[in-house]
Amino acid sequence: MGGILGYARVSTGDQDVAGQRMRLEEAGAIRVFTDVMSGKSMERPGLAELLDYARKGDTLAIVRLDRLGRSLGELLTTVQMLRERGIALLSLEEKIDTSSAAGELIFHVFGAIAHFERRLISERTRDGIAAARAKGKLPGRQPLDGDKVSAALKLVAASVPPAEAARQLGIGRSTVYREMKRLGIARPA
Repeated sequence: MGGILGYARVSTGDQDVAGQRMRLEEAGAIRVFTDVMSGKSMERPGLAELLDYARKGDTLAIVRLDRLGRSLGELLTTVQMLRERGIALLSLEEKIDTSSAAGELIFHVFGAIAHFERRLISERTRDGIAAARAKGKLPGRQPLDGDKVSAALKLVAASVPPAEAARQLGIGRSTVYREMKRLGIARPA
């Protein structure tokens, strides 16, 4: 039987992991790894350190599922990776323990729901595109207006800043910079 390893994460520096740490230690965590960063960031050095430290038979404990991943898909991927390494997941708030048959079943149900959600989104997207085409609209990004891009590049050549040239012609600044790069036109100093 392995040990319980805690993982605590807060989104910003003005938040404190102390409350999560206390709950994890009360649940038996022998060591708690922490990260102070947004859930949007895939860079989580504390989690990476925990995964390097963890051994087969250990349990990764978290206070809530949202501390481990920002989406159901990300959580399922993480749980699958843990399962492959022989590491269980324990979520205190949701009372999920993947070392038990019931906990594993719950995660399979979550996986099925995530798959269903992806299929629904795909079907809605296809239906929306078909409806737009039926109305004579062309879904997606509109093609670049070559004349506007050419005019913007001429303005840039005449010492107008690229952002100003883009604004005057009603095109995106990034479009002007991308075309300058593609054509090897140096950015003004």
